[in-house]
Amino acid sequence: MATQSLTPLKRTIVGVQFMFVAFGSTVLVPLLVGFDPAIALLAAGLGTLLFHGVTKGKVPIYLGSSFAFIAPIVKATELYGMPGMFCGLVAVGVVYLLMSLLVRFFGISFIKKLFPPIVIGPVIMLIGLSLAGTGVNMASQNWTLALISLLVAIACSIWGKGLIKLIPVFFGAIAGYIVALIFFRGGMDFTPLADAKWFALPHFTKMSFSWQAIVFMAPVAIAPIIEHVGDIYAISEIAGEDYIKDPGLHRTMMGDGLACMLAAFLGGAPVTTYSEVTGAVSLTKATDPACMRIAAISAIVVSLIGKVGAAIQTIPQAVLGGIMLLLFGSIAAVGVNNLIKAKVDMNKTRNLIIASIILTIGIGGAVLSFGKFSLAGIGLASIVGVILNLIIPDKDVESKDSEQEQVA
Repeated sequence: MATQSLTPLKRTIVGVQFMFVAFGSTVLVPLLVGFDPAIALLAAGLGTLLFHGVTKGKVPIYLGSSFAFIAPIVKATELYGMPGMFCGLVAVGVVYLLMSLLVRFFGISFIKKLFPPIVIGPVIMLIGLSLAGTGVNMASQNWTLALISLLVAIACSIWGKGLIKLIPVFFGAIAGYIVALIFFRGGMDFTPLADAKWFALPHFTKMSFSWQAIVFMAPVAIAPIIEHVGDIYAISEIAGEDYIKDPGLHRTMMGDGLACMLAAFLGGAPVTTYSEVTGAVSLTKATDPACMRIAAISAIVVSLIGKVGAAIQTIPQAVLGGIMLLLFGSIAAVGVNNLIKAKVDMNKTRNLIIASIILTIGIGGAVLSFGKFSLAGIGLASIVGVILNLIIPDKDVESKDSEQEQVA
């Protein structure tokens, strides 16, 4: 379906379709961290519109809840409480804005030097592996439901066609929920659904200032920032446009950062570019940015339907656990694939050291405390990886430079 052939009606249909492509993943994140799913939909919709405003409405991008922040959100909530944790999430948006300025003045090469594949790959792996235990614990509440959800999601991933292949998580959750309704209905609580109003505002959460949460959460922005760069390159290739230059990577990064901050102020998870929607754009060839704005408006409308949010919260934990077994493993696999595609030589001692320390610090739960501040988990591992990459010499590069000097 070419963008030029879209009538207003078809554009609306495609836009609503894009919203449903991202729906499953968008509401899954708040369910896993204890947020109101309606807030996630509202934040995704408003954040996407804000992104389009910053990028002059030129980029066909939709923003949704990011899985990269699940583990840090859970840990930060334990340490600083939910109000303090949201303050930390605002800092994530600030990091995006700072990176936007660096890209504006120094170019994309600066980002690539600071965050090469040997740092990003292990950090992405860490995001998935750090959540593995949570997935298993949730699935263990009812392995029947978990395995049905998992197997349907896998089947959709392997044998699904068109949009079905793009949203295996959604269909896996639906299958598990239907089985739960038929065979395990007695264990489900529908009181919230019965009490919910048809139209209602989401439950907003207050924020409180916390330096500790800021220091804890800010470094976590590294991985999604790199993912953002990859998504902008991908959508540029699909649309046949150079969005890196126009409206500019600094603008897309700024739009994403401001959307993250908005989500935190509303009481939702940070949002980021969605690869699922980018895949849907590739499939439909509907590269008109207006479709994404329609998707955003659709998400806002759905967020105001109280019954929808209440129904989502009746999904059994085991169903979510089954989906998580695939989802978090897939995130770790993306990190491995990142290393493979970049042809990172793991036989090199330098690369082995950087990857090993990132994974050990992150999975081991290392904590670095100084006064009232502390760094831990993915944030600490990310910073350590960046520092190691900068201070450990690359002998291959040094030897090449030496050879070039001798030839000269």
